[in-house]
Amino acid sequence: MSKSATSQAAQRKSAMSSLLGGGKTNRILVIVTFMFIPLLLLAVFTYIPFLEMVRFSFFNRTYLDEGTFVGWKNYIDVFSRKDIFGSLIVSVYYMGGAVVQLALALFFASLMVFKAKGSSIYKACMFFPYLICGIAVGFIFKFFYAHGYVLDSILGLFGIPLEDCPLWLQNQNINNIALVATSVWRYTGQNMVLFLGAMMSVDNELYEAASLDGAGRWQQFKYIILPSIKTIIVLNLILSISGSLSAFEPPYVITNGTMGTGTYFVIMNRIAHENQKVGLACAMAIVLLGIIVLCTIGQNLFFKYVFKDGSEDDVTRAERKAAQKAAKLARRGGARVHG
Repeated sequence: MSKSATSQAAQRKSAMSSLLGGGKTNRILVIVTFMFIPLLLLAVFTYIPFLEMVRFSFFNRTYLDEGTFVGWKNYIDVFSRKDIFGSLIVSVYYMGGAVVQLALALFFASLMVFKAKGSSIYKACMFFPYLICGIAVGFIFKFFYAHGYVLDSILGLFGIPLEDCPLWLQNQNINNIALVATSVWRYTGQNMVLFLGAMMSVDNELYEAASLDGAGRWQQFKYIILPSIKTIIVLNLILSISGSLSAFEPPYVITNGTMGTGTYFVIMNRIAHENQKVGLACAMAIVLLGIIVLCTIGQNLFFKYVFKDGSEDDVTRAERKAAQKAAKLARRGGARVHG
């Protein structure tokens, strides 16, 4: 290439650089270019539909017509209609199941972190239900709870006659508990894996030091594991409570929301798609969002009160508590020796 051509190329490059304003402007243009499409998709498929849903909640409308403006009537109906407000009460069963589910997951994860025999097999067996499609889980338990089928046959092996077995899905005193058990069975393994991953990140030297100082498994769990995984516990609790409020697959597949088993999502689906009351269904969705936000804030405040040293690092706090416990055990041992 001749010197003149090289000089012209350099001049064009210099002119382009001066036009763009240097490297900082280039970085900004690249960032904006790469962010434009994701932000556009987010706005089109998330924010704009959400704003439309808020607008629809003030109308008495169907999918095909605009309907009439009714103001806050749809929101009043959410709390005044027995079927809708009753579905919120049904969600309390699933909240209780979420607490049981987290307690079981924490228990099994603690067993595995302490090197229980066959922990790999147990881990795979516990996590496997989460991999099954929710619709399939519903069909499995629909036959499992059917009168005279799997569960009743198992009880029959223990000497309980079929006529003494309750109608698990028809008896309104126990049908919601039976449905909640399906969610506990499915999601315990997922929470267990999350807890186990957090526990494995704790420094092994803490366990070794606590063991040398005479701390048992319960002391290690209480003073080392529990404070160190507080963040994961809060996260799992928030996800479980949110999931319990939006439970859909078990009651929809197993009982179709009949006999008092309709959860908030099942009733909302029925109102929106079967009854074509889109405005009321949108109001229900907004109310559910508010309930989830309030539950999340309440849980955060609760854990902030329980773990008062919120600014202190979790691992550092665990080390301090483990050291305090070890010192107490050492003093007790010294007192016994001197005694």
